[in-house]
Amino acid sequence: MDNTCTLWAPRVLGILRIVSGYLLFWHGSAKLLGIPHIAMFDNLQLFSIYGLAGIIEIVFGILLFIGLFTRFSAFIASGFAAAAYFIGHVAPKGDLLLPILNGGEAATLFCFVFFYIIFAGPGAWSVDGLRKTA
Repeated sequence: MDNTCTLWAPRVLGILRIVSGYLLFWHGSAKLLGIPHIAMFDNLQLFSIYGLAGIIEIVFGILLFIGLFTRFSAFIASGFAAAAYFIGHVAPKGDLLLPILNGGEAATLFCFVFFYIIFAGPGAWSVDGLRKTA
């Protein structure tokens, strides 16, 4: 069992990075590109807090998806998700320690998944791996 886990760990880490980057990208795409359409983001100003969040989500979502500058990208994405939690969920709704009550479960999970990737690296199937910079 231990050999199997050792063999699969980098692959599963790669899948975690790819899926997390993919999900982060779509948050930004909804904000800036309107795909998928979410009415709350209609007429979004690029230099508003949501617009800047969309830029971060698209850029670092893509970088994480392909595994380029992975540790740096995960650092930025983790900090961004923590800020999103406090600014977008705790500040308006309270309940710091109960994300289920303030709608911040996704932001919390993103924060800690990206925090893990800072230390674990990109895993399998990354541009960093091809460049040997993991």
